[in-house]
Amino acid sequence: MTKVIAMAGKGGTGKTTTSALLTRYLLAKKATPFLLVDADSNANLNELLGLDVGLTLGKIRQELKGELPPNITRDQFMEMKIHQALIEETGFDLLVMGQPDGPGCYCAANQYLAMTMDKLAANYKYIIVDNEAGMEHLSRMNLRSIDYLLVTSDPSARGILTAKRISEITAPLGLQIKKQFLLVNRAPQPVPPALQEKIDEAVNDSGMELGGIIPSSEALINQELSGESYLKLDDSADVIPTITAIFDNIFADQD
Repeated sequence: MTKVIAMAGKGGTGKTTTSALLTRYLLAKKATPFLLVDADSNANLNELLGLDVGLTLGKIRQELKGELPPNITRDQFMEMKIHQALIEETGFDLLVMGQPDGPGCYCAANQYLAMTMDKLAANYKYIIVDNEAGMEHLSRMNLRSIDYLLVTSDPSARGILTAKRISEITAPLGLQIKKQFLLVNRAPQPVPPALQEKIDEAVNDSGMELGGIIPSSEALINQELSGESYLKLDDSADVIPTITAIFDNIFADQD
């Protein structure tokens, strides 16, 4: 059965960084194949993985507005295009939502994407969704049952409060979340008592467990500045032991 892992959190809290590190982790654990979905209109997960993007859902949406090739239905056209948009790598594939590229909404494209996702899911052990700041893409993609929701925050009182609020809105959206975890990124070491208090409050007052506190990492900063893929991070990089222990704990039930 395919497991769905979704990232959530306000902008700038490290959702994409966490997705890239999770990609590296799953590859190292040989927990493949899996599908990455970059659902942020400001897509940049591919950059952290050193991949080029051609076709996106936004571009497919534009094509749906025009005339289709003869003897093909919209369902068949959408399914064909989504398979063309998949960036295939060893152990995983990447699908990028992209920007709408014009006025209007994603509604029609999302309808066909939802139907296609059901067929795609059977091919993967995991689907990882790097979500935008809101939660809407998860329901649009027909991913209403989520096995792991990873809510990211920066090390601030406002970030922690926002993470708590995100956790609380999943029920009104009709999302069925089996497990929720709070991840605090770029935290100072040692963690200040005031920050730890805010983290403890958020966990105690919500359905989240504390997934882990990830310290600020010089290795990640240097990797991003150099433009090198996070997949090439050395095992000795300062953040790797911490992130490995965090993911080992979160996904312990998958062993």
